[in-house]
Formats: sequence, structure tokens, C-alpha cells
Amino acid sequence: MLIETETTPNPATIKFLPGQQVMPAGTRDFAAPEEAAASPLAEALFNHGDVTGVFFGQDFVSVTAAPGVDWTDLKPDVLGVLLDHFVSGAPLLHPDAQEPSLPADDFEDDPADAEIVTQIRELIDTRVRPAVARDGGDIVYRGFQQGKVFLQMQGACSGCPSSTATLKQGIEQLLKHYVPEVTEVRAI
Repeated sequence: MLIETETTPNPATIKFLPGQQVMPAGTRDFAAPEEAAASPLAEALFNHGDVTGVFFGQDFVSVTAAPGVDWTDLKPDVLGVLLDHFVSGAPLLHPDAQEPSLPADDFEDDPADAEIVTQIRELIDTRVRPAVARDGGDIVYRGFQQGKVFLQMQGACSGCPSSTATLKQGIEQLLKHYVPEVTEVRAI
């Protein structure tokens, strides 16, 4: 089995492509070792000690290294863990694993904004998420209030030095262009 790697805009994160499906649907973000109990693979990666984030996409795994860790040293170990996991056919998630609960800072959308929210979500799903996935991450809609769109960056995009530029020059401009009611995009 060959696992390809790709750099991401976040120098601390590498995208690993095992050449097979990782997540059958959706994505899963593990931003801390405590969250990894739901996945044998995420646990094994965090057990290394130099890993601070694991993200599962449809056909990739993004791994974030701790500050100061050299990927030259860490990469062979991560490849070994990934290879062992995918060759063994072990489950990605434990059968009793719960979906992570939404953060408490989600906003309840005003029913009067339903059409606007639908447009925003459609643009995010069709235009933004595929581009962000190419960089080893995901973006999750969290709410719309008084012209402001609240989004959460995950995977390689979380903590990426260029994520602010992506939000302001990319996503915000796109949403403002197609949805005039949008005045600002904020990360949470």
C-alpha cells in the first residue's frame, strides 16, 4: 500500500492520502488527545506525543505536529501508524463512538433568515468546502446573525497562518458577492 503525502498551507500540518476512502460521509476533527477516544487511528496518532491534531476527510487524513516538531522526524512514524491501520482493516471509529456535540457557541438562526442561510450553506458546500478540503481541512457553518456569518475552520485550516486571509479575502468576498445581506465573516 502506498500512502501519498501533500503539504498544506499550514506548515504544521501534512495531508496523507491512503488511496482509499477514509470517511464514508462527512468529516471528523480531533483537536486534542482527549477527543481521540472515539477512533483507534486518532488514538494511535496522538499516542506518538508530537501530534496535536488529527482530521479525517473523505479520502485523506491530516495530521498536525506540535510546535517545534520537525516533520522529517515525525513523518515516517505517522506513515507507519497509517499503514498499519489501513492494512489491518481496523475500524476508523469505535462502533459506540458518538458524534461530537456542537460547540456551545453555535448561533440559532432566525427563521426569517431561512432563505439567506440556505444560500450561504449552499455556497459553502459547493464552492468553499471542496477548496478547503484540497488543503487538508474543512469549514463548518455555525450561524448567521445581523449580516455576520460565523464559521469554524477544522483540520489543516485550524490555526493556519493564512486562514484569516482565506476567510476575509476569499470566503467573505464570495459570500458578499452572492448574498448581499452578508456584511462580514468571522471565525469561531
